[in-house]
Amino acid sequence: MTDLPAPLAELIEDFEAVGPKDRLQLLLELSEELPELPERYADADLEQVHECQSPLFLTVEVDGSTPDAPVSLFFKAPREAPTTRGFAGILHTGLDGLPASQVLAVPDDVVFRFGLAEAVSPLRMRGMVAMLSRIKRQIRDKVSG
Repeated sequence: MTDLPAPLAELIEDFEAVGPKDRLQLLLELSEELPELPERYADADLEQVHECQSPLFLTVEVDGSTPDAPVSLFFKAPREAPTTRGFAGILHTGLDGLPASQVLAVPDDVVFRFGLAEAVSPLRMRGMVAMLSRIKRQIRDKVSG
């Protein structure tokens, strides 16, 4: 898994090491670990990921405009939507704080490496793909100026 940032690769290894039922437990744990949205975004107009089955909003901060600028990810999702929050938790744990270039280099199909397609519907997987796509687009918009 040398094509992936270390935190994301470690998460994939964690998911691969267990069966489908335990993967859902890991997803639930990541949903509970998803940080709360900072106060500065309380009334902000975040980008909604319409492909998600539950309301999910996100925004990206890039600390600079160069490819090595670190990226911060912020998500807003209801606690009653643990699957959606878990997907956001995977992306936050695996990508937050990395240089923009590393996040942009993550393959678009990485979400299918967690083995979750066996446990959740294709529609839900589509939501996670859309989250990654929006994160990368926001980074490209901010890095390229």
